[in-house]
Amino acid sequence: MFRTIAVKKNNELIKDLEITELVSGDFKWYWIDFQQPDKEEIDFLRSPLSFHPLAIEDCIHHLQRPKLDYYDDYDFFVAQALNQKTITREEVNLFLSRNYIVTFHHEPSGEIDDVWNRFSQSTNIEQWDPSHVLYHVFDKMVDNYFPLVNQIDDTLNEIDENSKGRSMEALLKDLFETRHDLLSLRHTISPMRDLLYRILNSQRLTSVIEKRAYFSDIYDHLLKLTEMIEASRELTTDIRDSYISINSNETNHVMKVLTVITTIFMPLTFIVGVYGMNFTNMPELNWKYGYFGALGLMVLIAAGMTLWFIKKGWFK
Repeated sequence: MFRTIAVKKNNELIKDLEITELVSGDFKWYWIDFQQPDKEEIDFLRSPLSFHPLAIEDCIHHLQRPKLDYYDDYDFFVAQALNQKTITREEVNLFLSRNYIVTFHHEPSGEIDDVWNRFSQSTNIEQWDPSHVLYHVFDKMVDNYFPLVNQIDDTLNEIDENSKGRSMEALLKDLFETRHDLLSLRHTISPMRDLLYRILNSQRLTSVIEKRAYFSDIYDHLLKLTEMIEASRELTTDIRDSYISINSNETNHVMKVLTVITTIFMPLTFIVGVYGMNFTNMPELNWKYGYFGALGLMVLIAAGMTLWFIKKGWFK
């Protein structure tokens, strides 16, 4: 499906015109939004809009990396929004010219819906133009990155504090899932930051140059997001190393206790083994108190070794 809105010379809004009427009409500028278009609607990109085949191919074959391409009388942008529930990337393509903007996306876009409603209900239409729509779409996309990054930050704090007393296996499972989410965010935010940097330093985007301060603000937000992601990734590494160190320390403690117990029983096992051979000429076997003497000797050896290990601090 698609929807249209046009601004007349007198700043009057007209909605739901046919694309052929927009292209052939005398309007100040117009906005066409393709949302989950079918094959017939995609053909409108070829005619009557007459976009370049490479740009149309990028629209059809998503997910493309965020980028900017220049064409004769328009510029083509590929941007990426993030699904708030699944943290998956959703591509949004934009064609920008002096007298139109065309947005194209295969998934519903809350960011574009917000900007569309804001524009259609605006009382100062004269302040809007295609580059202003572009700014608001980008701004909404970047603003919607923050809740996801903050949510991951809260998750990491919960894992670090472990206030619920969860097992180490469960914490490590959540930690690695969080690292995966951070990687997805990084693969979206870093290319978007590069795209905004290119927009700010482009000399061909004359309409955008006039709003450089606005796009610079978006770029600052992306820089902040990048720093937050890198800080969170470092924190996941620190938490992982801490848990692995704790686990290794606990394992070493268990091994030390088992080693002490084994060491105590080694001489006792030797004594039992010697007197369990049942040779005929073993004088101790005929001794009246031999059994109790052997037990007493083993108790003394075990007690003596235990006291020695305690003195050495091996049971701390």
